Amino acid sequence: MTTAKDFFTEAERQRIESAVQQAEKRTSGEIVPMVVDQSYDYPRTEILGAGLLALATAVSLSWAFFGESLWHFLWLFVLGYCPFKQLIRRLPSLRRRLIHPSEIREEVAEKAMVSFLEKGLHRTRDETGILILLSLLERRVHVLADRGINAVVPANSWDEIVVTITEGIHQGKTCDALCAAIERCGQLLEEHFPVKTDDTNELPNLIIE
Repeated sequence: MTTAKDFFTEAERQRIESAVQQAEKRTSGEIVPMVVDQSYDYPRTEILGAGLLALATAVSLSWAFFGESLWHFLWLFVLGYCPFKQLIRRLPSLRRRLIHPSEIREEVAEKAMVSFLEKGLHRTRDETGILILLSLLERRVHVLADRGINAVVPANSWDEIVVTITEGIHQGKTCDALCAAIERCGQLLEEHFPVKTDDTNELPNLIIE
């Protein structure tokens, strides 16, 4: 799996930061794109997945070669558990298939909330921070806005941002899509939070974690 560090080229990073700068010239809001490897490490998925794979393999082999012997089943299960656990850890596509969609949704939302607080998006002067989170393992995009924005911008406005980025990822045009989403965020903010004469850049224009 491509890591967050390598997800965008240096030229693409500069484009994204430039898009944020241009959007923030029109608004007092703060837009922060953030890319992370994963929102959670899902240890239970590795344990249960490895257990199920080792169980199926041990049952099949003990039945085929050892006459359903319990003792052979046990050592085959123990022998297979750790390799299967490592396999799940090293194959993100397999690990993702073993995670329930509702758990993915909850963990990505929690990562967005935690990051929003850790990175100080809740401390902007006018409560106008927006986090655009791209979580690579889960292949999810989550947009989280501060309460100052949510008080005047309809919540479903962020669905448009998510769709724009998601479609761009599927088309192999993530950078273009993210820049377009940033521009759209700027347009949404400009209507209610125009730029002020003493406006300053309060947050990073791109976070790679």
